[in-house]
Amino acid sequence: MKYPVYNQQGKKAKDVVLPKEIFGIPVNTDLIHQVVVSQMANRRIPIAHTKTRAEVRGGGKKPWRQKGTGRARAGSIRSPIWRGGGVTFGPRKTRAYKKKIPKKMRKKALFMAISAKAKENLIIILDSLKIDKPKTKLMTGILNKLPIKNISCLIALPKKEESIIRAAKNIPKVEIIQARDLNTLDLLSFKYLLLPKESIKVIKETFLKNANS
Repeated sequence: MKYPVYNQQGKKAKDVVLPKEIFGIPVNTDLIHQVVVSQMANRRIPIAHTKTRAEVRGGGKKPWRQKGTGRARAGSIRSPIWRGGGVTFGPRKTRAYKKKIPKKMRKKALFMAISAKAKENLIIILDSLKIDKPKTKLMTGILNKLPIKNISCLIALPKKEESIIRAAKNIPKVEIIQARDLNTLDLLSFKYLLLPKESIKVIKETFLKNANS
């Protein structure tokens, strides 16, 4: 499929033929949803954590003698039925939320997400993306000339460019990622995908190299 390529001044430079194996496949929303849920679960970090009776402070000593006091038997103030005691079946930060998804499914869902954005013209392809200095003003000037002004955008670089990463770091709604690290969750978290032309080659080499493995 043909797709327009823009320069950094926001003007159309030429057209490029995108590989249909990545940018032109039918979309299965159920598969995309399954992969996104698994990726969100894998990134989840458990925070809630309660202490068991073995972890709360104090109370190795028996509170009172077993018989003769008229009160119920008690062996430790760390008992879960005591105020300040341990918690039974409370949330633990050791809980694992990870979900396994086959590699082929992850790859297919990524291609579907890219294809959906291409179909809706939500992909911006640049002939190149270069700045002289790591200045936010320079990066903002480039983005404002494109149809992504003040709209969330994921920029997939062909390789690590420290100057571009630093320049885009403080721009709201803009995130930088390397093309070889593209994934469905990050892609769907932003409206636009900005690709320097070289990134298409990286995506093709990374994800189609072992497509049948």
